[in-house]
Parts: sequence; C-alpha cells; structure tokens
Amino acid sequence: MFSAIGADIMTYIWEQPGWPNLHWDAARLSLQLADVRHRQGVLLGRMQALGFELREEAVLRTLTQDVLKTSEIEGERLDAEQVRSSLARRLGLDAGALAPVDRNVEGIVEVMLDATRNYDAEVTEERLFDWHAGLFPTGRSGMSRIRVGAWRDDAGGPMQVVSGPVGRERVHYIAPPEARVPTDMAAFLGWFNAPLDTDPVLKAAVAHLRFVTIHPFDDGNGRIARAIADLALTRSEQSPQRFYSMSAQIRAERADYYDALEFTQKGDLDVTTWMEWFLGCLGRAIDGAGDVLSVVLVKADFWKAHAQASLNERQIKVLNRMLDGFEGKLTSSKWAKLTKCSQDTAGRDIAALIERGILRRGEAGGRSTSYELVLP
Repeated sequence: MFSAIGADIMTYIWEQPGWPNLHWDAARLSLQLADVRHRQGVLLGRMQALGFELREEAVLRTLTQDVLKTSEIEGERLDAEQVRSSLARRLGLDAGALAPVDRNVEGIVEVMLDATRNYDAEVTEERLFDWHAGLFPTGRSGMSRIRVGAWRDDAGGPMQVVSGPVGRERVHYIAPPEARVPTDMAAFLGWFNAPLDTDPVLKAAVAHLRFVTIHPFDDGNGRIARAIADLALTRSEQSPQRFYSMSAQIRAERADYYDALEFTQKGDLDVTTWMEWFLGCLGRAIDGAGDVLSVVLVKADFWKAHAQASLNERQIKVLNRMLDGFEGKLTSSKWAKLTKCSQDTAGRDIAALIERGILRRGEAGGRSTSYELVLP
C-alpha cells in the first residue's frame, strides 16, 4: 500500500519548514469523509433503536475490545475478564461476580473512560500527565524505569522507533529532540482545544498523527495517541457511548498502520495519504460494529429463552462467560476453577444444564469431554 522509503533518509516531517501546519487535499477526501460520516449516523441510529440494557451491553463489549486491542498493538496482553469487570464497575453495570483487577488494567480503563466520557473537557498538559501515570502505575515499562507524568528527557539518547534484533535494528522513526517537546506540545494542545475549523473526524486523524510524531513520553505514546483520537471521534458524534473500536481495527491492520505512519513521517506536510488510510480504517471499524451487535442480540435471545430457568449463580456466571466469548473449550475442570467449586459440584451443575437443553456434550469423550452452548 505504501512505497518503501530508505532508512538513510533523515528528514522527518517535524523538520519541514512550516511544521506543524499540515495540509491535505480536501476534494480528494470529500467522498470518503461523507461515506464515513453517513456510516457513523446509521450505526448510532441502529444502536439508539435498541433497548437500554442491550445498548449498555454493546458499549461494555466495545470498550472492553478497545482497551484490550490498544494494549495488544503495543505487545501487552491484558486479561479480558479483568478489563470487562473494571469497565462494568465504573459504568455501574451488572456483570455478575466481578473479577479482581490489576492496577495496570485499572489504569488503561481510566484513560479510555476519561477520554470518551469527558470528551467535552479540555485536553491539558496535566490531563495527559494523569493519563500517562495511569498507564504506568509502577513507574516502569517492563523492567525499565521511565519518567512518569512528565515529558521525556532523552537521557538515554534520541527517542527512536526501531524493530529487529539487537545489533541489526532498523530505525523507522526519530522523534523531535526533548528540547522541542514542551513547545510542540503547547502548540498541539492549543490547536486541539481551539474551536473547530475542519470536520471533527479529520481533526481526529490529524491529532493522532501530530501527537505520535511528537512522541512526548518515554513510553505509552501510541496508546495515548489513540485515546486522543477516540476523544475527537466522540466529539464528532456528541455521544459518550462507543459502539465501534478504532483500536481493534488498527490492531487487525497493524502492519499497514505502522507503514502509514512511517510513510507520512518521512514525507512533507501534505498528509492526504495518511488521512485516506485513517478514514478507511475508521470505516472498517464502524462496519465491525455489526459483529458486536450480533453477539449482543444472541446473548439477549439466549436469556430471553431461558428467563424461567432456575439457575444458580455458578451456572449464570459460566453461561455468561461462554456468551461473552469463552477461550478454548469448556470442561468440568475449567468450570470448577472458574466458579471455585469442587469437581463433583461442577459435574452436577453441568448435568443439570444438559438436562434442560442449555448445554450439550462435545463430540470428544473421555478425559477430553467438553461442553457447548445450545443457542436458541
């Protein structure tokens, strides 16, 4: 999709005369932008037609996916049940027995909720520092100590984006030196908080690019850039309820995402190609919301069909886990572990559900016996 650019080119977009006054071909983007804005409206209309409980379930699923995928892009895998529990508690939703949550999960959840629930509030230096501190509650990124809640200082050398094994690294990007960060970020925040002079979806694309180009923190720049873009997209819809995940779509297209950034950051101030990629990714993210809606409706139909069933808390918990996307196959051992009960109790719970036609045995038998949901 993007032509290769030699690693020996050392002029970056932030070194261009006129930075950060980016521009693009509005006529070339007009049809794509109109299509994306139409899809946004159609999706919001479909979701508003749902009942309150189904809509809240869709929001919970979308935000869970958003938190998981924005972390996965950076190579960090979070526990899905912890993320869902943290979000459910903060949104005041009944999600059954809530799992204990690690502090690093709470941190990214706080960032994403602040970005989308408080989308009308100004984005300030202090707010970004709070987000950064939330992402790194221990003051470390992996085994390395980093500056938290402050701009980077480049004590270990220039901020670079690299890949490849030690000794054969490929430099994809070098960020502005630390001395420029406070000035560049002040200009960014002034521009971002200023009254709109372009479509808010286009502003989301530019904000993402400008922030990640400045790369103001020791770590976490990608996650905060995506949170800023989500905030801008939320402003474009004037609704804190999220029904699609831009981060999930970027995760699915991660190679193209990094290629688009590298191509743009080694180019001039015309960022039309980046804008086209961002709008295309956003459109595909909105299309993906149909998958979330389908799962929500399946879950609603399931519980409607079994509204009169007399089920205990353990059975309800495991059935919800299966409806939410249980990884792997359900066995009696996994049931016992999930519900903290004995193997005998797990066997009785499962047998009762099989008798009611809610579960069925998988094809494999013996020690490999697993169980599947019977959907209405």
